Amino acid sequence: MKFLLVAVNAKYIHSNPAVYSLKGYAGEEYGKEIDIAEYTINNRMEDILSGIYEKCPDVAAFSCYIWNWDLVRELTEELHKIKPHLPLWLGGPEVSFDAEDILKECPWVTGIMIGEGEETFRELMDYYKRGNQERENTRNGNPENEDPKNGNCENGIGLEGIGGIVCRTGGKVTRTRERRPIDMNCLPFLYRDGKSFENRIIYYESSRGCPFRCSYCLSAIDKSVRFRDINTVKKELQFFLDERIAQVKFVDRTFNCSHDHAMEIWNYIYQHDNGITNFHFEIAAEKLDDEEIHLLAKMRPGLVQLEIGVQSANPETLAEINRQADMDKLRKTVNSIRQGRNVHLHLDLIAGLPYEGYESFGKSFDAVYSMKPEQLQMGFLKVLKGSPMHEKAESYGIKYITRPPYEVLCTHWLSFGEICRLKRIEEVVELYYNSNQFSHTLPILEKSFGGAFEMFEKLAEYYKEKGYFTNNPSRVYRYEVLLEFASIYGKEEEGLYKELLTYDIYLRENMKSRPGFARDLEKYKERFRGFYNDGIRLRKMLPGYEEFKPSQIARMTHMEVFSYPVWESGEETGTKTQNTHWPVSECRTGMGKKMEKLPQERMVLFDYRKRNPLTNEAEGTVVD
Repeated sequence: MKFLLVAVNAKYIHSNPAVYSLKGYAGEEYGKEIDIAEYTINNRMEDILSGIYEKCPDVAAFSCYIWNWDLVRELTEELHKIKPHLPLWLGGPEVSFDAEDILKECPWVTGIMIGEGEETFRELMDYYKRGNQERENTRNGNPENEDPKNGNCENGIGLEGIGGIVCRTGGKVTRTRERRPIDMNCLPFLYRDGKSFENRIIYYESSRGCPFRCSYCLSAIDKSVRFRDINTVKKELQFFLDERIAQVKFVDRTFNCSHDHAMEIWNYIYQHDNGITNFHFEIAAEKLDDEEIHLLAKMRPGLVQLEIGVQSANPETLAEINRQADMDKLRKTVNSIRQGRNVHLHLDLIAGLPYEGYESFGKSFDAVYSMKPEQLQMGFLKVLKGSPMHEKAESYGIKYITRPPYEVLCTHWLSFGEICRLKRIEEVVELYYNSNQFSHTLPILEKSFGGAFEMFEKLAEYYKEKGYFTNNPSRVYRYEVLLEFASIYGKEEEGLYKELLTYDIYLRENMKSRPGFARDLEKYKERFRGFYNDGIRLRKMLPGYEEFKPSQIARMTHMEVFSYPVWESGEETGTKTQNTHWPVSECRTGMGKKMEKLPQERMVLFDYRKRNPLTNEAEGTVVD
């Protein structure tokens, strides 16, 4: 018998831990009878269909989420047409909360596994294997095994004894007994072979459940937090370190809800750092204490990545969605983490929450932007089935898309037109801020506006007027577009913006095609040649290039000439100190004074073999 577990992921880089956990928990007894097929939502439905058909499964089960449900629904319907006797099962958060309705709408589906599926799936395997054996005995002439009460895959008899499912029995839809939450220490380790997940994100869970009750989140339903044995966790982390996995993403809903648990894991990855692996954690920043912050500050830049769901800075909104956040403490905590310049910070906002209108969201945006995260994610409320927000949506005047991903259309406080404006702002934030490609230009440009939100709002309007949303400019041309925009709205001289954009573009790559706004370097070529031919000076500024000739080093690096300085702003005192590197990434804060030209031009050397692990920026150093 072959039981096929099908995952349809959002992108190839993602893996699906659910199907691997089901197979692993079934154990070696069933391991050889379980096959896994992974696809993405970008695959053609017909290609997935033929792939499943060619695997010749006896039973198939599909992992269902908001991003793949429409495709899975279509896929199972077509699969039933070509294999009408193939039992089709569903599982996952998208089908767990209205399973009866789904079975009525999808008569071709055999049943649905509800909630945590490991134990349920194992019992389902027992059921189908028993039925398969009985049919085999019948074919071999053993009539004593023909009693249908022993289990028949086609008529569903016997399924009532399996907990945690909704299925068809006796011509009706039945919900069986509810299962207790599984012991985390009974779960298998999913990644025995690191090569199978090469070039893909590894997902790992050391706990399930969440102590918070945020009304928009499905984790509000799980009233307990369960932890995996810490010694087991350390052994499994060591596997990732030994395999030199690029990134391990913890899917724990609030990783630091237990101080001792978080410290044990952070201490372990700090002490066993392999210099390569990055670990991603979703945390509640206001719960971080001084001991945790001190430990994070000691870590290698790039070892840890923290995602913090701020969601809103509006106190009324936070209270309504059951988030007891202290914004002042959050801001201080984020600033403390940033002082180490070694932790990648990802802060989230959600548009469409109760009591948050357009103006209020703009204030929330500015509050989070002022914390200067590496990533600022603008999300839009998704009214998930089973969440408290789903139950109260009507009272908030929330209207949302009927089909997945159930995204908000409007609320009592936010119109559809304002949602559309925020969507455009989200797009330019992704292009210009989250790309980390304009980290020196944006802070100076921001001074020309009342705040960052207004700057991105005007930039989004400019994109719309020029038709750039439908005719999206190439990555390089985005620099030209920002220069056009700055020339209209910026208060500084156009020459400064040209230099900032030149600096930003060469921080990322050693471009062979020179941008049109960059200065002509013809008259500086002799000075550049003199630098590269000065062996002592060259080796001092570029250690590690000894094996290369000056001509080779000149091609591997880049030299540029600038006329304006950029200053580093003090975090607390507001004082300014000139930095030997020109400019510095810390200038995300922007300056208060007008930028004036230097008495003489400065040469800057870009070393692409030395990059910031958080931003991937090359090192830029002033050549005296």
